[in-house]
Formats: sequence, C-alpha cells, structure tokens
Amino acid sequence: MVRIGIVGLGFMGMTHYRGVRKVKRGKVAAICTRNPRKLEGDWRGVRGNFGDPGGIEDLSGIRTYRRIADLLADPEIDLVDICLPTGLHTEVTVQALRAGKHVLLEKPIALSMKDADRMLREAQRADRCLMVAQVLPFFPEFAYLRKVVEEKTYGKLLGGHFRRIISKPDWSAEFGNMARSGGPGIDLHIHDTHYILLLCGVPDQVLSAGRLVKGQHAEYLCTTYRYKDRPDLCLTCASGAISQPGREFTHGFEVYLERATVVYEFSTLGGKPVLSSPLTLLTDDGKVRRPRLGSGDPVVAFTREIQAAVDTVSGRIEAPELSGQRAADALRLCFKEVESVRRGRAVKTR
Repeated sequence: MVRIGIVGLGFMGMTHYRGVRKVKRGKVAAICTRNPRKLEGDWRGVRGNFGDPGGIEDLSGIRTYRRIADLLADPEIDLVDICLPTGLHTEVTVQALRAGKHVLLEKPIALSMKDADRMLREAQRADRCLMVAQVLPFFPEFAYLRKVVEEKTYGKLLGGHFRRIISKPDWSAEFGNMARSGGPGIDLHIHDTHYILLLCGVPDQVLSAGRLVKGQHAEYLCTTYRYKDRPDLCLTCASGAISQPGREFTHGFEVYLERATVVYEFSTLGGKPVLSSPLTLLTDDGKVRRPRLGSGDPVVAFTREIQAAVDTVSGRIEAPELSGQRAADALRLCFKEVESVRRGRAVKTR
C-alpha cells in the first residue's frame, strides 16, 4: 500500500483527495494545510472550474498537519502529493525529496527552468520519483487520440489543431497573479504543450503570435509547432484567458490522420457543461463513429493519474505521462513561445 500525504487543500488538493478514493494499492494517510477549518473537514469554501464544490469531509483515520515539515517527517508517508501554488513548488519538492519521499507535483512543474532543473537534479540525487501531475493525457478523449496516433490505427498523423480558452477566473486569485502563477501562457497552456510533446516529441521550432502582459506573461497564444523531419506536419494550438464570462471554459481538438479525422469539443456555457462535439471519429469509408469512453466524471481522470503515480512508486510501471523531465520540457516550450511572440519570428526550441 502506497501511503499518500496531500500538501495543500485548495481546489486541486480536494480533487486529488477525491480521486484517491478509487485508487488501488494507495490511500490518503495524511493531509497538510494551514487552515484549521479544513483540518477539521470543513471544505465548504473550496470550489473550482469543474466538479462539485467542497463540503464536509470525514477525516477520521487521516493524520492532519499544519506544518509541511511535520508531514515530511512522518515515516508512514511514501508519496507526497503537492497541490500548492506554483511559486511554492520548488522548495517543498526539494524538502520532500531530501526527506526520502517520492513526489507527485501539480502542474506546472515550476515558474522557471532553473527551478525545474534543480528539482530534477534533487530527484536523481535522492533516487526518488519526481512525477508531475499533467492530467490531460488521462482524460478519455485525449487518451483515445493518443492511442490511435501511437498505434497508427488510421495511418500516420498529418496535422491537428488544439484549443484551450477560458475567461478570467473569479475562483482563483492565485491564477490572476501572473507573477505567481505564470499566467495563462504557463498555467493553462502547458496542458497542450505537454500533450503535444507526448504525441510528437519536442518540435525544432515554434512560431507564435499572442498577447503579452508586461512583455513577459502570455494572456493568449496561437502557436505552430515545426518538426524538421516532418515538414508536412501541421500542428497548432490556441490557448489563453481571453473569452467573455458567458463561456468560462472550452477545450478540444480536430486531428487529421491518413484514414480518419478525430474531433472533440467541450465548453462551459452560462455555468452549464455543453458537449459541443463529443469525441467523434470520421473514417475514410464515410462513416461517423462515437468511440465508447466510459465515465464522463472529470475526477476519474485524476484517479487514473494518481493510480499511475502509485503504480510507478510501487514499481509496477513507468508512466511517461508523469515524467518530470517531460514536464520541464513542456515548460521550456511555453517560454520559447513567449520568446517567439516577442521577436515576431520562429525560434529554435533546443
């Protein structure tokens, strides 16, 4: 049994806590927050952009800590699940690794490459797993797309367009502080840069247009990813916090394979979920198919993510979706896209 200690009980911490409930061979053994009400199980003030808001939780059997150092000193904790604001990731991760704990860290890995590289070195030195919770590959639509691309079920990948747009959130002051969150160009867009890396590897160049705040933080980006060995491959992504409040969130893709097109789009319109285009497979025989995906509960994706982390710690698998190095590569790609906007031209990524 992998014993998990969750550090931070905001929206993500609560979501991870709920996700662990159905994880096999793993359990929440401890939580850590400075908020005394949350330590008593009163999570009614917690809310986010999907799922149910917080309520009253029964924390019997779970150890509670107000100080991170106390949780890290707990010999009964195997895996520390860090769900803190991004600006706190580096120091807490380093402390956890030095305490001999494996780490699952909410995305993005860090706010600078210096900090990301430092964490990777510490994990190697400690001989512990540093996993970054990039959950997108665990959502069924994205898992399906990745599977058919990797297995070339419908031939090779020809091109694709990804989109992730939100309105400015009123549920997270942290997100709105670009210096502390990295802004939409990091905190939001990194979902898709990471996913594109999983699909195709690191591009040789990026060409981006966008809106920058103080010349540093991207509010909106539209990027083309270029591969020298595949000059005919056209991949683009648009991402940012630029929508009006009536559509709080939308994401999806349209991807072209030799013998099929895969389409998906989900939005939140007027506070209600709208599946504008459920995952749809258009094949070269003219047929329209709807692949079976199972549960539509978004918490299921977090259960799968944490299950992969638990299985990695227990030596059952090595999950490329959670790779700390790939998460660092995704962060570097986000910075390169901002550089491309600043320079007004394509830039090399390595």
